Amino acid sequence: MSTAIVVGAGIGGVTAAVALQRCGWQVTVLERAPELGEVGAGISVWPSAVAVLEELGVKGVEKAAAVSKPAGMRKPDGRWVVEAADLGVEIPVMIHRAQLHDLITAEFGPAVTVRTGFTVTGVEQDDSGVSVRSADEELRADLVVAADGLRSVIRSALHPEHKGPQYSGYTAYRGIADVDTDDGGGETWGRGQRFGFARLIDGRIYWYATANQRAGQGGDHAAVTKAFGDWHDPIPKLLAGSATVLQNDIYDLALPLVPFTHGRVVLLGDAAHAMTPNLGRGACSAIEDAGALARHLTESTAPTPLSNESTAPTALSAESGALSAALAAYDAERRPATTKLVRRSRSIGRAGQLENRVVCAVRDGLFRLGGKLVSLRRPRSKVEQSPV
Repeated sequence: MSTAIVVGAGIGGVTAAVALQRCGWQVTVLERAPELGEVGAGISVWPSAVAVLEELGVKGVEKAAAVSKPAGMRKPDGRWVVEAADLGVEIPVMIHRAQLHDLITAEFGPAVTVRTGFTVTGVEQDDSGVSVRSADEELRADLVVAADGLRSVIRSALHPEHKGPQYSGYTAYRGIADVDTDDGGGETWGRGQRFGFARLIDGRIYWYATANQRAGQGGDHAAVTKAFGDWHDPIPKLLAGSATVLQNDIYDLALPLVPFTHGRVVLLGDAAHAMTPNLGRGACSAIEDAGALARHLTESTAPTPLSNESTAPTALSAESGALSAALAAYDAERRPATTKLVRRSRSIGRAGQLENRVVCAVRDGLFRLGGKLVSLRRPRSKVEQSPV
């Protein structure tokens, strides 16, 4: 049986483990944290990622119904810039990150072993396999999937020349409010600040906010309340109803992205293509990476139409050229697709964080006009809108 090591047990890493397991691989998941789990707030799961999860047997991620109340883009005083109804907006599944993580790891079977408290410090490979090291141990496998995040140790080791993470110029706040509101949600854009919210599938409200500031400046519940407490309802209510507020400076990876494969090592998720959260596509892209990797590994062993062999997925021989072909196909599919998302998300963030009053007025006017034009073209046009 072919063996794989997945470095990192975030959403992308655990999805990769389930995907490889279904391909017939023996998988070891390495996580540096002392316990398996996820922290954070809400996450949007778009239909393409839902389809991958369903294919992997992950249960409980249901399609979200369209909101019954108006939603879309507003000004801080509550005036509408454009309503979602005018854009024909698709509604993603909104779920807490920890809940999604639990649903995925529930599919771990005997072929998946999890080791926590394991910090990877390096990687080495040769023609017969690849090894990862910690301070006092070395593990070897046929394949390593690096899902170790924005500041990936493995990406840095393989591509020391790459510029790596770059600061966007703004920070983000996130929280979960257990309050009642019949507001449909959406985003509110001010000058150098944004606030958005959406209902999770468990009924709570996930909210997020962004503000221009220097990297490392920090922020807390009081800071986000001061910045957004006088914005339109129900924003003050959401802030007051949140027990915990998370604050993170926003980074993405410099372009061009490095190759997603290097010998027997595969980059996946933020390790490969960390993007700003303006499209809500980061975790979805990691899930799609895992699905694509499994598909290419399976296709590389699929019998020809004239073969009498079973068409059931089989483990890819790690000693054959099929592994190289599968990984090359993965890179060819996923790197161009995610490069577009990194670039597009960065552009949306820059527009959303504009501060000049006149430029912001022009920006809002263009959105309003765009909404009217899209509305005229419906139902042929679909426009994505998603939370940070």
